[in-house]
Amino acid sequence: MTPEEFRTRFPMLERTVYLASCSLGARSADLDAALAAMLEAMAEHGAAWPVFEEQAELARQRFAALIGARPEQIALVPNASIGAYQIASTIRVRDRPKIVLCDEEFPSLSHVWLAQRPRGVEVARVDASDPAALAAAVDRRTALVSVPATTYRDGVRMPVAETAALAHAAGARVFVDAYQALGAEPVRVAELDCDFLVGGTSKYLLGLPGLAFLYVREHSEDDLAPTLTGWFGRVDPFAFDPRRLDFPDAARRFETGTPPVPALYAANAGLGLLAGIGPAAIREHVRELVRLTVAFLTEQGEKTKTGGDPDRHGAHVALLDPDPARLAGHLAGRRVLISPRGDVGRIAFHYYNTTADVRRVCAEIARYRGR
Repeated sequence: MTPEEFRTRFPMLERTVYLASCSLGARSADLDAALAAMLEAMAEHGAAWPVFEEQAELARQRFAALIGARPEQIALVPNASIGAYQIASTIRVRDRPKIVLCDEEFPSLSHVWLAQRPRGVEVARVDASDPAALAAAVDRRTALVSVPATTYRDGVRMPVAETAALAHAAGARVFVDAYQALGAEPVRVAELDCDFLVGGTSKYLLGLPGLAFLYVREHSEDDLAPTLTGWFGRVDPFAFDPRRLDFPDAARRFETGTPPVPALYAANAGLGLLAGIGPAAIREHVRELVRLTVAFLTEQGEKTKTGGDPDRHGAHVALLDPDPARLAGHLAGRRVLISPRGDVGRIAFHYYNTTADVRRVCAEIARYRGR
C-alpha cells in the first residue's frame, strides 16, 4: 500500500494536518468500522463474550507477529504502567535489589520503578546513551535495566541492543518501553535481545487508549508470582475457582481482569491496517519527512533537538519553544495538530503524512513567530 492509498483511510486528513501521532494516532475509517462491528456483535449476540475473546486472541497474535514473538509470549494489559508493575513485582529483592533506569524514561514507568523503593529496591538513573555511565551503574546486584526504544519527548532512538548486551553480561534483564517506536519503525525482539517489552495501541499503532501488550521472553522459576492478578491470569480462567491461585507458564500469567473490548477492536483495526504496509516502509517514509522538517525549520531560524543523523531519531521532530502548549494551541486554531511536551513541540509523522504537511506546519510556525 502506498502512502497515498494509506492516507485515503483517514477521512479526517482532508481538513486537518495531523502531526500528533506520538500522542494519539489519527482516526481511521477502519477504526470506525471496527467499533461498528463491536456494536453489531452486541446487537446480534447479546452477551457477545465468545466474539470478544476472539478479538483478544487476534490482537495477541497480531502484536506477536509485529515484533517477531510467539503469541504465548504476549500478555494483554491495560497500559504500560501496569506492564512495568507486573515485572517489578516479580523481582526477588534479596537476590538482586537494584533497578537501573534511563534518564529519558517516560514518567509513568519511572514512577513504577521508584515505587519499589519501600521494598528495598535501589534505583539508579543513568544516561543510557553513555556506555561508560551504563557500565558503571550495572553490576551483579542489578535485577533489571529499563530503557525506552525511542524517548517520548525528544524522539531519540536509544541503543537498546547494546544496553541489553551490557545488562546480560552482569546477569540482569532488560525492560524496553517501545511505545514511541511501534508502528513507526521495525521493532523485533530478537534483534533487541530484550527480556521484556511493552507497547500500547493508541499512538502509531492507530488504536485507542486502554490496551497495551507486554512481551515476556521467558518465565524463570526463580521469579516471584505477580502480586496484581485476576481471573484472566489463571491457567484456566473459566474454571471460576475462587480458592485456587495458579499461573500459566506463559505471559498470560501477567494478565488481570477482563480486557477493554472497544480497545481490542481498535487494536485489531490498527494492526490489520499496518500489516498491509510493513514497518520498514513506514520508517523510510517518516525518516524523509523528519529530515525535510528539520531542514526547513533550521532555515527559518528554529532550533530542534533532532540532530543530523536520521538513524538516531524516531518519528517526531522535537521543536524547542518557550511555551510549547501556546504554540500548539495556535496551530490547532489553524487545523494543524502537534503535541507539546516539556520544552518542545513534538511534530510527529506517520505513513499518512506528506511533504505538503511539512510545508504547512513550517509555514504556520513562521507565521506564529511573525516572520
